Amino acid sequence: MNKQRSFIGFIVAGAIALLVIAIAGFYWFFGKSPANLIGSTSQPGATIFVSKLSPVMVSLLANPDRLQALEREEELSKLKTSLFAKSGIDYKQDIQPWLGDEITLAIATLDIDRDLENGQQPGYLLALATKQPEKSREFVELLFSKRALAGGNLAVEQYKGVKLISDNSQPEQDLLAGAVVGEGFVLFANDPKVLRDAINNVQAPDLNLTSSPEYQKASKELPKGGLAVAFLNLPIVAKWQGLELPEELYNSQIISLALNPKGLLAETTFLTSSEIVSPSAPLSKPVGALQYIPASVGLAISGSNLSNLANSDLAKLWRQATATIYGSEDVVSRLAKPLADIQKRWGINLPEDIFSWVQGEYAIALLPEKEQTTPHWIFVVEKSEGVEQGVARLNAIASSNGLSISPLTINKQKISAWTELTTATKKTDVKEGASFSIETKVRGLHTTLGNYEIFTSDLETINEILTAKDNSIINNSNFKDSIAAIPRPNQGYIYLDWTKSQNLLERQVPILKLVEVLGKPFFNNLRSLTVSSYGTEARSLKGGVFFKLHNS
Repeated sequence: MNKQRSFIGFIVAGAIALLVIAIAGFYWFFGKSPANLIGSTSQPGATIFVSKLSPVMVSLLANPDRLQALEREEELSKLKTSLFAKSGIDYKQDIQPWLGDEITLAIATLDIDRDLENGQQPGYLLALATKQPEKSREFVELLFSKRALAGGNLAVEQYKGVKLISDNSQPEQDLLAGAVVGEGFVLFANDPKVLRDAINNVQAPDLNLTSSPEYQKASKELPKGGLAVAFLNLPIVAKWQGLELPEELYNSQIISLALNPKGLLAETTFLTSSEIVSPSAPLSKPVGALQYIPASVGLAISGSNLSNLANSDLAKLWRQATATIYGSEDVVSRLAKPLADIQKRWGINLPEDIFSWVQGEYAIALLPEKEQTTPHWIFVVEKSEGVEQGVARLNAIASSNGLSISPLTINKQKISAWTELTTATKKTDVKEGASFSIETKVRGLHTTLGNYEIFTSDLETINEILTAKDNSIINNSNFKDSIAAIPRPNQGYIYLDWTKSQNLLERQVPILKLVEVLGKPFFNNLRSLTVSSYGTEARSLKGGVFFKLHNS
């Protein structure tokens, strides 16, 4: 078990390396353009070694040294040094001369020996493209000779014309197998059987990922010039995690990472055998409701027609994805805690009491405050059939909860406030006893501006909306740059200002701090991220996430 655990550490380091290597490409500056930093091919060549039953495969499609030319503080150099320090390998001398334009990491099998009694032992496969096969063979020989000198117990075998070398060391040492296959790739695995299966996949093409109909359909969605690509077989990912999904709509997912003059665009496509039901008609421009969202916002969600959201395939994707990734809704519930707090405080059901009558444009926003754990919120909805009745319904719910509907005027704008009367005590002279006062607490407000009904959590927020009409998010240059990278038409945007929301997110999801440590170079430069869904294929759902960086 120690051998297995030790090599897993190596693989995890490799996975993080792929991520950081891709991230390193972000750091262009002094007028440098990333236009020439594109993948050498739109698809990884190592798919011929990967089984069609593999749950996950991720590939970097550019030589790391091409990215290193653009890094600022030698993050990539430090990474490569630390990865190979314990092995006694010098990257520049031993690897750089032969390493080509692809690095692929895959979970080759869920259980190497297929024996459930001894637990799951996943098989990992790492494929490195080589441009000089002889030098790469020398590297493999060097690597294993150093392991032999360190006490490793080496085994050499010929399998279908390929020389396999493995290290059957003592349990406390790493378990490693390697080979150079043909003229194109160097393979490493955590068991010789994984390498033998990889060679079988080449010689029996119907076994490998390239021949998978799901992968063939997904790969057609890949844009040209992506720097990295990942493919997930979603039902097998769920099986790997020991999950039984409540509904299994999407079969596979493919992700592509590409550099953009303003940051990084990650595009993803989910494939299904069912017809896709879009929650609303696609939008060719940002929704007008965003004109009432201040630029100080930390999180903004905009789109059209919330009434059909719960039954849409987008919602089904969300439920399947969160169940697959997290195994539970705990993390998701933490992220949605501000909305859950609103439901609890008001005694409402958001889908039934609000979303059901929102058929036009809408915008939802959170404005974090450093001093408060609960952010201010804004909800803007376009006037349409049902809105007036919806507001009346909210007034009735407020009244049933003991709130009063009070008219206010701010900057000549008529506002309705849901208020609560409370008593406060004040200590006075002992002989006179306690002094009581009545305070009015605002629990929410709403008003009409143009063709929109606006709801807010407090007076400060609605005053900001009324007094800063020219300082809305829709006029913010950072937001404009972010949505410019997202194709149109689309289903709207989820926009997160990382700088303003970081503290709030860390409180809601503590594990995020660990992720930030692992991806420090990225998070230190992250300014915002924008998510959108787009594409009109009948059996696929396409979307993207744009990461905007500082100084870009």
